[in-house]
Amino acid sequence: MLILPAVTVDRVLANLDLNLLVTLDALLRERNVTRSAEALGVSQPAVSAALARLRRHFGDPLLARTGNRYELTPLAAQLLALTGPALAGVRRVFDVTPDFDPTTIEREFTVITSDYAATEVGPLLARRLGELAPGARLRLQQTTPYTVDHAADTLRTADGLFLPHGFLTDFPYLDLYQDRWVCIVSSDNEVVGDALTLEHLATLPWVVLYNLRTAFAPAAQQLRLLGIEPRVEVVADGFLPMPFLVAGTRRVALLQERLAKRLAAPAGVRILPCPFDVVPLAEAFWWHPIYRHDPAHAWLRGVLESVGRELSAPVMSPIAETPLPDSPAAPR
Repeated sequence: MLILPAVTVDRVLANLDLNLLVTLDALLRERNVTRSAEALGVSQPAVSAALARLRRHFGDPLLARTGNRYELTPLAAQLLALTGPALAGVRRVFDVTPDFDPTTIEREFTVITSDYAATEVGPLLARRLGELAPGARLRLQQTTPYTVDHAADTLRTADGLFLPHGFLTDFPYLDLYQDRWVCIVSSDNEVVGDALTLEHLATLPWVVLYNLRTAFAPAAQQLRLLGIEPRVEVVADGFLPMPFLVAGTRRVALLQERLAKRLAAPAGVRILPCPFDVVPLAEAFWWHPIYRHDPAHAWLRGVLESVGRELSAPVMSPIAETPLPDSPAAPR
């Protein structure tokens, strides 16, 4: 990796107009000067002039004509992955004020999350933001194995990540709530009676999430330590479809109890305890240390702490008449 001296970096920045970054982002996404001008609310000649400056700066055409349309050059394709995070970083710099007032903030908070965490935390968080900071926006962006495997890069370009413990270390976090892993089977599954056995888990077909080694839930990893390798029949990219992929089949799946309770009736599945001492799920909000002293981010963490307290209120379990464990929000 080429590391430029600080003086060189300062000279580069001094010779650039930050508006070019906004135009570059629009051009790379729209791949069309006219549409970019419309998106930016400026004239087409202004965008054409900016494109000419960008081409000179990068020594690359950026947009190459192919037939009746333009395609990104290899360099432009690399830049496309950088412009969004760069703009987000610039906006965060200029969002910082000495006296933070949530009622006047105009900022988009981006949280990377699974569909499960978005379902559990998202509604409460969106409601609190709407009440306390009407000018703020919340973006819930779907997580992928790549975003977790490259957490350092992910957390630099987003405000945080909803993720259970067991995947990340060495990042600050805020505990939100706890949940249980349960098993689900179709309501009409005649192979399984009132309880699942380890033999069932070893022989029945499975619905799993992602099916990548680094994406396995701790409960699934625990199952493998018991010598049981799930016979995968369906792979899903989210938790929400899993009950519907189990319904009407002999399949089994691991699911968070909170989500299973929401979806069991509409999907037509039964919730059963795992036939092994399954590790609990501890959901947390993870963020990058660069945001530790960001006033808006600190306020967001405070809002999430109150959301976590609400979610940690005891909930009666349908499979064991005991409350789900509390998880008092605790920043680290």
